[in-house]
Amino acid sequence: MTGPDRRSVLAGLAFAGGSLAAGGARAAIPRNLRENPAFLVPPFQLGVASGDPSPDGFVIWTRLAPEPLQPGGGMIMAPVPVAWEVAADEAFRAVVAKGEAIAHPELAHSVHVEVSGLQPDRPYWYRFRCGTERSLPGRGATLPLPGAPKDRVRFAVAGCQHYEEGHYTAWRRIAEEPVDFVFHYGDYIYEGRDTGAGSRLMNGRPFSPLRRHLGDEIYSLDDYRRRYALYKSDHDLQAAHAAAPWFVSFDDHEIDNNWANDRDQDGTAPEVFAFRRAAAMQAYYEHMPLRRSSMPQAGHMQMFRRARFGDLLDAHFLDTRQYRSPQARGGKDGPIDAEVRSAQRTMLGDRQEAWLFEGLARSDARWQMIAQQVMLMQLAVTPAGGGAAGYSMDQWSGYLHSRERLLGHIADRRLTNVVTVSGDAHRHFAGDLLRDGGEGRAVAAEFLATSITSGSDGVGEGDAYHRSVAGNACLKAITDRRGYVLCDVTRDTWRGDLKVLDSVMRPDGRLSTFASFVAERGRPGLLRS
Repeated sequence: MTGPDRRSVLAGLAFAGGSLAAGGARAAIPRNLRENPAFLVPPFQLGVASGDPSPDGFVIWTRLAPEPLQPGGGMIMAPVPVAWEVAADEAFRAVVAKGEAIAHPELAHSVHVEVSGLQPDRPYWYRFRCGTERSLPGRGATLPLPGAPKDRVRFAVAGCQHYEEGHYTAWRRIAEEPVDFVFHYGDYIYEGRDTGAGSRLMNGRPFSPLRRHLGDEIYSLDDYRRRYALYKSDHDLQAAHAAAPWFVSFDDHEIDNNWANDRDQDGTAPEVFAFRRAAAMQAYYEHMPLRRSSMPQAGHMQMFRRARFGDLLDAHFLDTRQYRSPQARGGKDGPIDAEVRSAQRTMLGDRQEAWLFEGLARSDARWQMIAQQVMLMQLAVTPAGGGAAGYSMDQWSGYLHSRERLLGHIADRRLTNVVTVSGDAHRHFAGDLLRDGGEGRAVAAEFLATSITSGSDGVGEGDAYHRSVAGNACLKAITDRRGYVLCDVTRDTWRGDLKVLDSVMRPDGRLSTFASFVAERGRPGLLRS
């Protein structure tokens, strides 16, 4: 179809770098649309992804970038139509939805299609076409209807994937797992400069980067786009995206280490930092399988959201960066003081906290998951030579009023089915969530997933940090290895396997299970399996 007829069809399909072919508002077709693009190099170099599933659909994503590290990804600076199709079978014999979207240069030629009208609780396959080029297929899946009987959900929790510090073998292993979804807790990229080819110390040992960042620390939209292109060029990461739908969250390194609300870690004026934050959020949206409801507006992204897996699991995905107060003590770890306890300081902000509390209270699911970015356990770190214990000011232990309000809400409403998953700390942690600085019985349980690569091969157990936290009654397990947490949720039990690799500095590291723990519905806390 060409000319006006084709344009009238496209006008009903395309909208702001995505597609509303399955239902939505009309939008004008750009006058400069390049209808029949030709490529010397295939444009789907960054793979495909699906995310934010619902009972009748999910988002499918790709970005056209024949030369990902070149300006504009090697694309002509004009909007381009991209065809997509979703099938009920892997061979695409039964196509159940199709349409065309527009890849806009304003959004780095990314495409976000919100597919709807599908059947609940089943897998689908999808792919894209631009010109004569076609992407590899990906596998998505819809959620069960709310309240529908559901006996089992399996998913992986992972994040912290510093490009310089190891192979993404863990993503390949996740791609091989039969999971319903992946939760990426954050630190998809790292914003720092190329650290150079020389050796430096890591974990007390000499370390040389396995791979290299390009250029200096990133600040501009083009900088962030190129950093995402570098990371997403990894085939193991692409395989994990193509294997299952993802729920994604950002933490700090997608923008700047330890940022909080409108402040960075360097004391930059908030009105200046706002430019960097806006650029980083736009690039994040451009590279993630997110719905239009999360498209950045005025330097803000709507990221806290909820998903229901039938009558089995209600998942509450949080945002612990955009609304939090700046870290106490300038972000330096230290003892609990009046600033840390202040009721004027918040982790979630009033609106998100009210949303979470209301969702927890009204849920009738067998299990509830709080999926977020940083540790909720309050771990005291005792110096090797003795003295006062210190606490992380970047985790919930630095926001004690918010922490106590959340745990108090869970306890007061006798919610004995809550498990939290988190990350950021570059080690596996498993433990119980206790109130009042570690006193009393468990209120809920926490699985904190180690990094994909950040921290490189690590030191295992028995290092100085391991010894410094060993006295915490809430802590059930800790190890400094790379990997992910595999969760298997059934009607009455929630099992978490702490998966570890023996090495990420060489390809195809050996995967094993460091430890497994089970939470029993109606009995808060973890039991070793």
